[in-house]
Amino acid sequence: MPAVSGTFVDIPTQDGTADAYLAHPDDGGPHPAVLLYMDAFGLRPGLRAMADRIASAGYTVLVPNVFYRHGRAPVVELPDFIDPGRRPELFDALGPVMQALTPELAMRDADAYLSYLAASPLADDGPVGLTGYCMGAVLALRTAGTYPERVAAAACFHGGRLATDAADSPHLLADRITAELYFGHADEDPSMTADQIALLERTLTAAGVRYHSEVYRGARHGFTQADTAAHDAQAEERHWQALLGLLSRTL
Repeated sequence: MPAVSGTFVDIPTQDGTADAYLAHPDDGGPHPAVLLYMDAFGLRPGLRAMADRIASAGYTVLVPNVFYRHGRAPVVELPDFIDPGRRPELFDALGPVMQALTPELAMRDADAYLSYLAASPLADDGPVGLTGYCMGAVLALRTAGTYPERVAAAACFHGGRLATDAADSPHLLADRITAELYFGHADEDPSMTADQIALLERTLTAAGVRYHSEVYRGARHGFTQADTAAHDAQAEERHWQALLGLLSRTL
């Protein structure tokens, strides 16, 4: 496995400065760029380890703290392992922060993240790949539809509410997407039901989007996150194969 360097960086945005983690192969050269969107628990050692693994496959990976308006990461104090007993209190604190990140603000920030990568000597000149987890899957899908000329691929894992009857549902951007998409849905996920998956797939198919969508049987919402009780090692490894395959095809 190639050596990887990881550093903390600050990204100027229209609304302040977003702290972020940047991982890249330790060879000094430019590599295809990947923007990794966090889950609600945020930028923490587990996500940095995921970025390092992607970087070891030959990519420059940026993981922004999308909650930067509320402070540098961690925005709320996190235990080393997030068990079901801690989730209610964590989401009591995180819920208002999540709601404050409107689609408009999130996509304004996405421009800053993509611009940072475009200007970085560690990233090559091509379009980027995206990967997102839980709420980050929503951000990845929105970014693919908002900045189609800058995104070649987007992977969305255990995303919730990707296709709803809301006027600003992420799936409604399908007709703008040019990237290849991958969806790894959790089987046991009330935030992304079978009906919602079907609506997402019908909309993407009608729009002519290249995508692959599959349900990870027996997996729970958050199955990729090794520092949570939802983690499923087999499903996580399957996610790595899908993600790295997508990136190698498109970047």
